[in-house]
Amino acid sequence: MVSTSSTDGTSSTDAAGTLLIANRGEIALRIIRTASRLGWTTVAIHTDLDAKAPHVASADRAVRVGSYLDVDEVVAAAVASGAGFVHPGYGFLSERAPFARALAEAGVTLVGPSAEVMDSMGRKDRARDIAVAAGVPVVPSYGDEDDPSTFAYPVLVKAAAGGGGKGMRVVRSADEYDAARAAAAREALSSFGDDTLLVEKYVESGRHVEVQVMGDSAGRVVHLFERDCSTQRRHQKVLEEAPAPTISPEQRAAITSSAVALAAQVGYAGAGTVEFLLDNATGEFYFLEMNTRLQVEHPVTEEVVRVNGEKVDLVELQLRVATGEPLGFEQGEVTLHGHAVEARVYAEDSFGGFLPQAGRAGQVGWAGEHDWTMSWGAGEQPVVRVDHALLSGQEVSSAYDPMLGKVIAWAATREEAIDTLVRALDDTRIFGLTTNTGFLRALVDSAQFRQASIDTAWLDTDPFERGEVAAPSRDLARALAALALTGGGAEEQAAAGAVPPSTLGDPWRADGFRVAAASAPTLVQLDELVAVGDGRAGDHQATWLGGYLPHRGPSGGVGHVVAEVDGQTHRAEVVRRGDTVELVHRGQRFVFVVPDPFRDSGAAAGDGTVLAPMPGTVLEVRVAVGDRVEEGQPLGMMEAMKMELALKAPYAGTITQVEAAVGAQVPLGAPLFVVEPGEEDR
Repeated sequence: MVSTSSTDGTSSTDAAGTLLIANRGEIALRIIRTASRLGWTTVAIHTDLDAKAPHVASADRAVRVGSYLDVDEVVAAAVASGAGFVHPGYGFLSERAPFARALAEAGVTLVGPSAEVMDSMGRKDRARDIAVAAGVPVVPSYGDEDDPSTFAYPVLVKAAAGGGGKGMRVVRSADEYDAARAAAAREALSSFGDDTLLVEKYVESGRHVEVQVMGDSAGRVVHLFERDCSTQRRHQKVLEEAPAPTISPEQRAAITSSAVALAAQVGYAGAGTVEFLLDNATGEFYFLEMNTRLQVEHPVTEEVVRVNGEKVDLVELQLRVATGEPLGFEQGEVTLHGHAVEARVYAEDSFGGFLPQAGRAGQVGWAGEHDWTMSWGAGEQPVVRVDHALLSGQEVSSAYDPMLGKVIAWAATREEAIDTLVRALDDTRIFGLTTNTGFLRALVDSAQFRQASIDTAWLDTDPFERGEVAAPSRDLARALAALALTGGGAEEQAAAGAVPPSTLGDPWRADGFRVAAASAPTLVQLDELVAVGDGRAGDHQATWLGGYLPHRGPSGGVGHVVAEVDGQTHRAEVVRRGDTVELVHRGQRFVFVVPDPFRDSGAAAGDGTVLAPMPGTVLEVRVAVGDRVEEGQPLGMMEAMKMELALKAPYAGTITQVEAAVGAQVPLGAPLFVVEPGEEDR
């Protein structure tokens, strides 16, 4: 771990005081870990929804606020708690200049750059001017006075304020320009309160390369090398790695020196990230923007960067700089060691329209059970690091960002780091809540990612639909679930305190599982009938190799199955509760229902009930009881995680029930409308 001393010989521990963390979730926990190690007293803030969140329990003290975005409340919490410093993490108020000013006026130090620097770099148009002054390459652009008919299309219209892909449109012809510009301006005004736009050359195939910089109050700025964040969906990062796998030593030197020049030009102090777009066609790179905070993907830098042979802790460096200490090292002392890849785990259904998910998590198991750990002193063996804030039984709300944690793998080579991350995602199990873990696992293990042949548009062109990436197989998961329910291994299961299903002589069970006598082939209905017997499970050649299922009970328990299916060995984690079977295979969660054979389920066929596809808020109700509707007609609108979704009629008919009410918070699966088909619609 890098350690520095101030000019008077004291260490940063001597300067430690009280630190309020103006954030939540995994980043709050990440900051608390380092601050506590350095001797700081930590104060968490929380809303009512987060009163029992892990970051609250981990801090020395906690203060309630009405909102993480309320500047006055957060500043008041810092003052009331006696905090001399505030670490904003990322998101929320981390790049808000008014927040930095309010803290300064209250006599509290922000662990980050000044409000003036935020003002300069927080807008893309101002940041572009500073980059030009620093001699940093920028994307060729057009002015408001330029004639759109003269542009070299395609061009990118983007908001000067904010980020995250909001207020951004790709325009491919002059005919599209006016409409695209108007749409981008509306979205920018709605998202950021500012409809100022930039118009720039659009790079058709590029890679997103960003440089980690650190500055101190004495004006020294160094870089900690670069990261590649090209795996993006709608301008939101999905996978990140360090170092960038496709750049040459000459490109690395040019990009990192440009980042340092920009930070020095603006007088930057603290941790920041300078983002560039590398044009695959020309090899040229262009400045995009600067993030004046710690990045979500900072762990990959911590895993590969060495200062005089030791790992760095970016939060520690931030705290040292905030207390007035110098960085304590020079650029020549910074080196790279190995390769790291990070995957962001979100509560979202990646194969169901990327809808946000919410609810109570069941059993949660992170890779290697490295809960809240950092991999200091890893040596040469591959390392898995998990930064997360999700525990078993925890409630996940749709009110906040859906990121649950990050799984990071380090190894001596990129290939080995990717293999390690694939295994780590295989070992990640989250029951009760759908996540994107299986989606991430498929991406990391794809040929395109392994070969570093992707660009920033790769995910938006849907490599799953094109067959470039293999989506998790529900058919295979169903076969594994059937084997888990009906496999052999009586001795192993008994030793584990479980009842092997294949030893049960009664062919019908009250819990809805259909199990034949041990001497006959076994039938289990999982959405459709799967026959397990004579070495087959449905259409698959399958052999049960081992595993066990815990006793049935209201709380369930996690079991596992190991099976050879079509010549490949697979392991899956399994939970049974009543007539529901949950299975996690290669990170992907599957839910199967085992119908009660004595229950008539035919009445559900053709049911016109429209259910809430995600937990969220009803924004609009467009119909009333008695209204005639057509198939596909919007009946109302819902919103969750800033995503709007139309609720449409499943077929033509008459509205017989309206359960939705504007402003109502509804859970996943709540009945909202009922459509009754008339005789003419049947």
